[in-house]
Amino acid sequence: MAICLHHFSWLAATAIALSSITTTVAAAEFKVLSVGDGDTIRVTTPSGTSKTTVRLACFDAPETSQAPYGNDARQGLQEQLPIGTGVSLRTKATDRYGRTVAEVLKGTTNINQTLVAAGAAFVYWQYIEGCDRETYSRLENEARLKSLGIWAVPGGIQRPWDYRRGRKAG
Repeated sequence: MAICLHHFSWLAATAIALSSITTTVAAAEFKVLSVGDGDTIRVTTPSGTSKTTVRLACFDAPETSQAPYGNDARQGLQEQLPIGTGVSLRTKATDRYGRTVAEVLKGTTNINQTLVAAGAAFVYWQYIEGCDRETYSRLENEARLKSLGIWAVPGGIQRPWDYRRGRKAG
């Protein structure tokens, strides 16, 4: 009898977890048109009537000119989101350039978190509001401990926000 109750509890817990995932993740509302760099994509509605530039939230990828890491980040995003991929967005804000700032979901996969976990990007602590801080922190720390991507260099490469500030000053 205990085995049956244990099995039932596991099934019930799994069903509850799955139902919460399906209620928080909407069906794909957009199609990927292009990848700009390691943290920017262009999407369209399935009907193709509206196009939007999306700045992926919660992290900052190396700039394209931060060779080879910027191109690696862009390629990683292209691999995750090939042109035509259906995605949904968890919108956080609109930035000063008019871009939608969002977490991008491919099915139930959070692409933003996937990129941080792969060492393709840094958590963007200045703009982490509305994001799952604990998860992003854990994923970045795991990538750092495994020396993945940007973490192959001890301490990581120059942070993109510092790199951009240095280029403006120079």
